[in-house]
Amino acid sequence: MTGTPDPLAVRERVREFALGLPGAVEEFPWGQSVVKVNKKIFVFLGAEGGEGPPGITVKLTDEEAHAHAMAAPGARLAGYGLGRAGWVSVPLGGADPDTPDAELLCDWVEESYRTIAPKRLISLLGTA
Repeated sequence: MTGTPDPLAVRERVREFALGLPGAVEEFPWGQSVVKVNKKIFVFLGAEGGEGPPGITVKLTDEEAHAHAMAAPGARLAGYGLGRAGWVSVPLGGADPDTPDAELLCDWVEESYRTIAPKRLISLLGTA
């Protein structure tokens, strides 16, 4: 990979992936993009032109995935008490070579989806 990935392009890639999951819908509570399944949020995408760098917030209950996400540059537990339930906020893009790429972010989005979605929809994904 050459150069720094465009954070908005990474955000759009993650958004498209999330919306491609079975039963996923995008909504805009609080003026920010979230993707839901079965009326429950599985990824916060934030405001496209929001303050600060773009980022995503996902629920990672798998200890290894959670630890990996928390090791990303700028990652932090989500606010409003969500961090206690496994939600992690990860900034997108950036010059740091350890910044997660779109593929890894999509893996985390799928992990979050599998945590939130009903079994009947998860079964449509197959095994991973």
